[in-house]
Amino acid sequence: MVKNKRMIQKRTTELLFIFPALLIIGLLLLYPVLSSIYYSFTSKHLIKQSYKFVGFKNYSMILMDLEFYRALFTSLKWTLVSLFGQLLIGFTAALALNRIKKGQGFFRTVLIIPWAFPTIVIALVWKWILNGVSGFIPHMLVKIGVCSTLPQFYSDPRLVFGTLVFINIWFGFPLIMVNVLSALQTVPKEQYEAAEIDGASKWQSFLLITIPHIRIIVGLLVVLRTIWIFNNFDLVYLITGGGPANITATVPIYAYNLGWGLKQLGGSSAVTIILLLILISLSILYFRLLNKWEKEDA
Repeated sequence: MVKNKRMIQKRTTELLFIFPALLIIGLLLLYPVLSSIYYSFTSKHLIKQSYKFVGFKNYSMILMDLEFYRALFTSLKWTLVSLFGQLLIGFTAALALNRIKKGQGFFRTVLIIPWAFPTIVIALVWKWILNGVSGFIPHMLVKIGVCSTLPQFYSDPRLVFGTLVFINIWFGFPLIMVNVLSALQTVPKEQYEAAEIDGASKWQSFLLITIPHIRIIVGLLVVLRTIWIFNNFDLVYLITGGGPANITATVPIYAYNLGWGLKQLGGSSAVTIILLLILISLSILYFRLLNKWEKEDA
């Protein structure tokens, strides 16, 4: 009896300690998600007070809208190209830093600077640098003879998407670099020495030793960055607002325009739920692959 009473007291104490965290999660996560699910089945309007239950009408409206599929394609392209670029540069920078013996801390600090700034600062600085009227880079390109006229990075349909992807890669690669570098430093050096004695080349050591040791970390980074990039709103909105002519309008921008532009909160909520389902599906596929890797390592 005494033992059971102590166990109950212990569990009660544990619950009391985690209750504030659960409450915050409930308020900041569960309530918005549940309210979005509810509103997605209604005719909720931002200005009109009255609304009614409409079933799947909002979903059918979204799935029949060609602009939604255009935004979805843009989001997929934005995510894939940005993720590949961040992985490539972040991974390369981590490998380079891992080979540096002196000054690694200095270079790591310098390279992580883009990630340290708020998104609004990054967006405004790049808007100023690449401004088609007074921007430093457009004028420099004209002066050195690369361009005959000032390139319009944010209004030219041929340049705007690539410009946004470049900024997103520059902004996001330090996170991957730091995490991959940390994973590289946990790889036992004895394994490299044994492989060298056995006559393995640098490439073989990289494929058979480095990759197996860091692939779990890289896989988790891919999951996180996929969610963050696909959900990215502020960077695109602050720089282009989805323009010109909705060329850079991603699904979050589409949902924003529907909810705050047209005031159709019900339709906007339906878009966010569709976005949530897409990301959950991608995450399930990623985590199945990660679980498979963990079992192989075990």
